[in-house]
Amino acid sequence: MTFEFLLTSLILVLMPGTGVLYTVAIGLGQGFKPSVAAALGCTFGIVPAALASILGLAAVFHTSAMAFIVIKYLGVAYLLYMAWSMLNDNGILGVEAENNKSSYFRTAINGTLLNVLNPKLSLFFLAFLPQFVPVDRTGSLAYMFYLAAVFMLMTFVIFVLYGAFASAARVYIIESPRALAWLKRGFAGVFGLLAVRLVMAER
Repeated sequence: MTFEFLLTSLILVLMPGTGVLYTVAIGLGQGFKPSVAAALGCTFGIVPAALASILGLAAVFHTSAMAFIVIKYLGVAYLLYMAWSMLNDNGILGVEAENNKSSYFRTAINGTLLNVLNPKLSLFFLAFLPQFVPVDRTGSLAYMFYLAAVFMLMTFVIFVLYGAFASAARVYIIESPRALAWLKRGFAGVFGLLAVRLVMAER
């Protein structure tokens, strides 16, 4: 594993995407522990994409327009559902949300689905990981899995930090219903824009 891999991975993980937005939204709406569940779910959602790219299955998206389109529109539908949930008083940003094992599980599942239903993630891994495999280790599945595991660990740690910062600001949001209302609209709008962007995505 090289310094270039770690630096590139750090930059990519820090870039705001659906996972970051979701984790921050959970931290603001429900607090730190639920945001950890969100971070864990988003991280676990990377597993199918990593496995697909490592085993060569992601190449299907390059050759099969139908496979890509099906996953893409499932992802679009889920992003729109997340946007609606942001606006719902009992949804993701509902400050009265129950914090128990069941709600943590639902939070993690939502985070997992956000990444699983993103066809671009598989293509990203297909293009990203091979660049950092030394020539003498070309074809080494174990080394590829190692790199993917490091990327996932980094994702989880960074997302937990995002959630921690968001939960620290939570008290100010709760005390201002107006700020909370605008926050809900803002997050819903961003998820809606991400859905539009995914609609326009090409293979």
